[in-house]
Amino acid sequence: MTVNQPIYIGLLGAGTVGSGVIKILTNNAGNIEKKVGAPVHIKKILVRSPEKLRDAVFEESLIVTNIDDILNDDDISIVVEVMGGEQPAKDYMMRALKAGKHVVTANKDVVARYGRDLFALAEQNQVDFLFEGSVGGGIPIIRPLKQCMAANQISEVMGIVNGTTNYMLTKMTRDRVDFAEVLAEAQAKGYAEADPTADVGGWDAARKIAILASIAFGTRVSVDDVYVEGITNISLKDIEYASELGYVIKLLAIAKDDGNGINVRVHPAFIASTHPLAAVNDVFNAVFIKGDAVGEAMFYGRGAGQMPTASAVTADIIDVARDIHHHISSRILCTCYDQKPLRSVDQTESPFFIRLLVEDKPGVLAAIAGAFGAQQVSLNSVIQKRKVDSCAELVLITYKVSTANLRLAITSLSGMSVVREVQSVIRVEEE
Repeated sequence: MTVNQPIYIGLLGAGTVGSGVIKILTNNAGNIEKKVGAPVHIKKILVRSPEKLRDAVFEESLIVTNIDDILNDDDISIVVEVMGGEQPAKDYMMRALKAGKHVVTANKDVVARYGRDLFALAEQNQVDFLFEGSVGGGIPIIRPLKQCMAANQISEVMGIVNGTTNYMLTKMTRDRVDFAEVLAEAQAKGYAEADPTADVGGWDAARKIAILASIAFGTRVSVDDVYVEGITNISLKDIEYASELGYVIKLLAIAKDDGNGINVRVHPAFIASTHPLAAVNDVFNAVFIKGDAVGEAMFYGRGAGQMPTASAVTADIIDVARDIHHHISSRILCTCYDQKPLRSVDQTESPFFIRLLVEDKPGVLAAIAGAFGAQQVSLNSVIQKRKVDSCAELVLITYKVSTANLRLAITSLSGMSVVREVQSVIRVEEE
């Protein structure tokens, strides 16, 4: 390829992220050309509903509505998918790889569920499949895990990877407002969708930790393998107790390898106020990693949004374009070379925070302690600070216990006549 011969892109989607990619490629064209060695241009843009485009940042002549216009164009060597959703994005990417075109995407839904198939197609056709923008927005995390930390045996990946829920929990902690109020505010500001289930239900974070766990542990993890628990049951009382006890509540995405298998989960948790992740607030994201050689490392930044995500997507485009221009291949395809066993959440261990509403009379605490003891659950501390009508509110912190045993104890408590309600059960992540 000569110095002046452009490298052409077919862009699938011109929404929020797609428009950001166009802006970066246009505004930084000179620097990108110097880094690649050749100009990088968008030749065609696939748009499903051209009539819905407003304030377009590109020429209308670039618009196509049929994917074949891109796949059959021999000048286009890189297909960039920023449409979002599983379909038709997954089929378009698979067809592009089969056509011998390199693919760059920010689609966590597709990568988390169909990564194995896409990597296989990329390898068969000797093309790149890059997806840095699928996790953490503009935070570099995929490439560091695959390359910079490749010499490490990773034992843990733990992160705050959903900006909506982090904003909500931060607001609840700082301003002492309840869940419903802060959700309405997040929706008004555009941080949360009209249907916020993917965020507050933990599913967005589940897709991202599935991707990170697959890379970190060298074994395929699907989103279907992730235990998921959202923040919809977190109350202002839980937030207040966490603060009193020296903790903050965060929605954590966690993947751990203890040598016997890996567990991958998403759930709210108490973390000590001294933990690095405790200081990650508002819409910011962070990923905390433990490796045998590097020790502890944390990656921090804006985890979503037009320009941060577009930054990651464009960086992948530059990598692919550089390889094309110099006729080399620096691709690192699927790194899932192992088949490690998956451990269920019932096999995990941690302390727990439990909030109960019980009858306020003698002997109740002894009965509750007995129910925990019968399931081999040891209590670290018990606090009674409030009365609710004729009942007492008890807060208990357990020592480390298996989730299976804790669940048996909670079932036992729920059946006791002196227990009016089990109001909260939240894990405590130890440093």
